[in-house]
Amino acid sequence: MKRLLSYLYPITKKIKSKYSDTLEITWYNGKKHLNTKNANYSYGSLQHILKIGLKQIQLKTVENILVLGLGGGSVIETLRKDFNYKKQIYGVDIDPVIIDLAKEEFSLKTDQNLKIFCQDAVDFLDENKLNYDLIIIDIFIDTEVPNFVLEEHFWTAILKTASAKHQIIFNAALHQNNDQKLASIISILNQNKYKTETLNKLNGTNTLLIAQRNHL
Repeated sequence: MKRLLSYLYPITKKIKSKYSDTLEITWYNGKKHLNTKNANYSYGSLQHILKIGLKQIQLKTVENILVLGLGGGSVIETLRKDFNYKKQIYGVDIDPVIIDLAKEEFSLKTDQNLKIFCQDAVDFLDENKLNYDLIIIDIFIDTEVPNFVLEEHFWTAILKTASAKHQIIFNAALHQNNDQKLASIISILNQNKYKTETLNKLNGTNTLLIAQRNHL
């Protein structure tokens, strides 16, 4: 019933979160979205933006993926349904409310190829023992990329997880004055022999940074 009614008008349920203030589950035009007051977190414009980034990645060479900033799990749906990716995925999100919503509202199910961790991304990286072929960084608080994601320590930790064929997708907010910090991140990646590309103004809202080791 909600699906049919949503073609006439959006139907929204609000849930409180310690980290994101108020989360919204909204049915719109027959599809369910996870939003905050000002941003789409999953299954809307964000899903489209990350799909554009994934088209730049050589997924056939990717044996495992780390997703930092799980949201409602839309990037996992995109990987599985649109790219037929069936190998190992690890998802990390600090917010237990979001993880519960991903499972209960969006039918995200853990299995032998999907492991989900409720943990701060920096702590996860500091404790991590694995190497990853692809890391997707999609960490937001409402419309803002947290400052720690733009700091050198975070990117040093990211590079310590790199496999020999490492690739990165970083979803960055367009409206923040982060040009200098983004340039510093690109410089760190270039110094570590990564080829970088920025895709600007995707859906008019976001910039994606794509990084791949040069020998790919």
